[in-house]
Amino acid sequence: MRTDFVAREVLTGLRRNVTMTVAMVLTTAISLGLVGTGLLAVNTIDSTERLYSDRLEVQVSLTQDVSSTDTDCSQPICANLRTTLENSPLVESVDFESQPQAYERFKELFAGQSIAEVVRPQSLPATLRVKLVDQDTGAEAIRQAMADQVGVRNVIDQRDVVAKLFDFLGGVRNVTFALALVQAVAALLLISNTVQVSAYTRRTEVGVMRLVGATRWYTQLPFLIEAVVTGVVGAVLASAGLIAAKFVFIDDLLAGIAQNGVIPPISLLDVVQVSIYLVPIGAAIAAITGYVTLRLYVRL
Repeated sequence: MRTDFVAREVLTGLRRNVTMTVAMVLTTAISLGLVGTGLLAVNTIDSTERLYSDRLEVQVSLTQDVSSTDTDCSQPICANLRTTLENSPLVESVDFESQPQAYERFKELFAGQSIAEVVRPQSLPATLRVKLVDQDTGAEAIRQAMADQVGVRNVIDQRDVVAKLFDFLGGVRNVTFALALVQAVAALLLISNTVQVSAYTRRTEVGVMRLVGATRWYTQLPFLIEAVVTGVVGAVLASAGLIAAKFVFIDDLLAGIAQNGVIPPISLLDVVQVSIYLVPIGAAIAAITGYVTLRLYVRL
């Protein structure tokens, strides 16, 4: 097989249909960029789950009268509640957080925000922070044990709060994958049309080659390579776009919640690892689409 001939035919095809080639590259890049965004969302969800797996607690908030008068959980109401919790086999540990400590934590979390200047220590209840042995069954057991107990204001399962975060991240993932699917369909149609147009414009040359003994595979190979080249270039553009988006957009968007430890930051390594998958995905999609188009719609 003459590789110089194949390379020349590929370059000729790309130049001859330059507008469709550019459109195909851009559509592929957008589609793969959305796929990469969805994969980053999946990675973020997995990392967030690992981050919270050993940090989630059940918070037993105390009433205002207990919170204001008991600063170390030594008085009977708080002490009895703490003992009840510590005696449960589902509880790993119980830590007491007084009103002043809760206020200091609040100021650290919301440093630099106007709400930090409005809230006063009296606005925050003292809390028994319960770390569980079993996250699945322990939370409901603690909720039932603390129900209607004297001195208990409410019981907060942090999993309920984190679930909203997971729902948001899952929504971002689903939307990006849905948009990626729409763009992928457009990219597939463009690849198919480009291959058909390219083959049609060179039908005379291909016909002569078949008459002198060239195999069908040999005459189809340049069109397949054209499709793969555009797919790879689109994937490279998508990867470059994801890296640029990290520094220009994603870092600023997630700066506050990442710094406060709500979710882990998206690192450059995360983006690069996702980008590595985009190149073979782009090449494979383009190659398969080109091959199917040639087999079904083009007779060379």
